[in-house]
Amino acid sequence: MFALVDCNNFYASCERVFNPALRGQPVVVLSNNDGCVIARSNEAKALGVPMGAPAFEYKELFEKQRIHVFSSNYALYGDMSLRVMHLLSEFSPDVEIYSIDEAFLKFEGFRHFDLQEQGNLMRQKVTRSTGIPISVGIAPTKALAKVANRIAKKFPDRTGSVYVMDDAEKRAKGLKWLAIEDVWGIGSQHAKRLRAQNVCTAYDFTLLPDAWVRKHMAVTGLRLKHELEGKHTLDLETPTAKKAIATTRSFEKMYTTLDQLRERVATFAATCSEKLRRQQSCCNALLVFVHSNGFRKDLPQYNRNIVLKTAYPTNSGIDLIRYATIGLQAIFKDGFHYKKAGVIVMDITPEDIRQLSLFDDAHPKHRALMQAMDNINRASGHAAVRYACQDSRTWKMNQERLSPRYTTRLADIITVHA
Repeated sequence: MFALVDCNNFYASCERVFNPALRGQPVVVLSNNDGCVIARSNEAKALGVPMGAPAFEYKELFEKQRIHVFSSNYALYGDMSLRVMHLLSEFSPDVEIYSIDEAFLKFEGFRHFDLQEQGNLMRQKVTRSTGIPISVGIAPTKALAKVANRIAKKFPDRTGSVYVMDDAEKRAKGLKWLAIEDVWGIGSQHAKRLRAQNVCTAYDFTLLPDAWVRKHMAVTGLRLKHELEGKHTLDLETPTAKKAIATTRSFEKMYTTLDQLRERVATFAATCSEKLRRQQSCCNALLVFVHSNGFRKDLPQYNRNIVLKTAYPTNSGIDLIRYATIGLQAIFKDGFHYKKAGVIVMDITPEDIRQLSLFDDAHPKHRALMQAMDNINRASGHAAVRYACQDSRTWKMNQERLSPRYTTRLADIITVHA
């Protein structure tokens, strides 16, 4: 049996943990630079705030309905997620962290356990220890666990936010209730094609011939069909190193000069190098891109990218900044208003398997320097030590509604007056 554990309205719930006055109040969390809505409490959903709503367009509604608005506090959310996942690992040795707020657990050898009780214990422990409410769906396959979790979240009064789909009757009932668009792994194009075949629910999908599913949805669709039929075909996935790492941002304002863009691109390259070192990898190529503001039709448009091969596998911030700067200079053009840029490192290989040639000039001191920088920044805070080409003033994101980093910054820790 598999369990899917999902944190309810995770970002909004994290804000409520340290500010109990927000309980029962509408809460929304905004994306980078306070651009659009990326998380909503149930109360905010009921007031008609859609996912992805541009913050400036809904400013009047926020004020009129007294909706509490927060900037993304990723340091807080990431730390709370780690705490939740650590608690879940106490219930099963087999855990797949699916996203920041979701995890699959495999209950192998739990034949004599009451899984309903296990789900209730998980929910009680996580909520009591972190303050984060969760929903738990348990079923014979990962796809059915997704369905069970959806039922647990949709009908908390009936299920207690824990639903065990352990027989054919429950499976059929759940699949007949779930619309085809809401099935895990069914995208909008597949849903449209299936609707044309009068497939409106997950149950209808399981009645299709295997040959038709394989022909139109490939082997991935066929595996999903078998999963929904209760046939175990998908197992837990083990974490793997990323094959490409991207750092991209939309700017809080439009930039017109090379110097402005150079600082941003250098910072993106430095961030990519940190991520590479974190997973003990090196890259052999990187892509640099710039975009003008596509929403400003009154301005000339320009989008360009360039790929550069590195001379040797590297995760040095010095190397990557140098290559990224060369790439930016090659694609930059005067006369345009730039709104977005980014760096993507590719062709990633393990750090301990680096093939160098006789003429490669990889500097041996870079590795020790990068390690020292990482150690200092880990102990003293992000960007405590940075490269000279980075300007901390221009790099700061627009976060006008940022809550304190209660669990990751000593200065923001809660003060209790007794």
